[in-house]
Amino acid sequence: MTELPLIGEAVAVAAEPRLAGARIGVVTFPGTLDDRDAARAVRLAGATAVELWHGDTELGDVDAVVIPGGFSYGDYLRAGAIARFAPLMSKIIDAANSDAKLPVLGICNGFQILTESHLLPGSMIKNDHLKFLCRDQVLRVENTNTAWTLDYDAGQEITIPLKNQDGQYIADEKTLDALEAEGRVVFRYVGFNPNGSRRDIAGISNAAGNVVGLMPHPEHAVEPGFGPEAAFSRETGAGGSDTDGLGFFTSVLNKIVGGDK
Repeated sequence: MTELPLIGEAVAVAAEPRLAGARIGVVTFPGTLDDRDAARAVRLAGATAVELWHGDTELGDVDAVVIPGGFSYGDYLRAGAIARFAPLMSKIIDAANSDAKLPVLGICNGFQILTESHLLPGSMIKNDHLKFLCRDQVLRVENTNTAWTLDYDAGQEITIPLKNQDGQYIADEKTLDALEAEGRVVFRYVGFNPNGSRRDIAGISNAAGNVVGLMPHPEHAVEPGFGPEAAFSRETGAGGSDTDGLGFFTSVLNKIVGGDK
């Protein structure tokens, strides 16, 4: 029987020595819920997690940024609408659009913030069934050429926890057609569309591929024994792995050190 790490132990299960110097910033807003989970995923992948506060005026020496899930500023006005104007976001927007193309991952509320910031097109609205939904969700990887998906295979199906209320991705038909034509649909829901997102879109990227947003939570599928595999397999008979989400974090580290495939 494989011995599992105790909860609270951040053991780098996929770490390589060459990745150890990478620094990944994790942003916290008032109402953020998953910043510690995201930081733990960064450490498990082998990098250093750097705490970033929404009121900071400098990004500091970070190689990439994760904007985690939650309910920034209580989701007042719209999900992510106030967070977009936080001092740190202006620095993230500038860095993502710079020649350096800082890698940025927005998860759930982070995805909403990226659309409100116009780093990604479209918008997020209430789920079509108007209820909060929490489940293990199968995704198909459509694009492996982004900074956050290099370690996956095209067409690979992964199981990632999902929990949202404002998870329905929408955009006009012209924008949707452009995303499809340019290969910027990064993830698609498989088997079940949990929120009514147009064309089953679960995640997208910007044109350069350094900015990715998705609704499900890869940081909750990074450790053997603490992910969706057992429960999901019992419920549906489908496959999946407890560590299907770890590839997001190892991908960006490999990108940073020049090891993209």
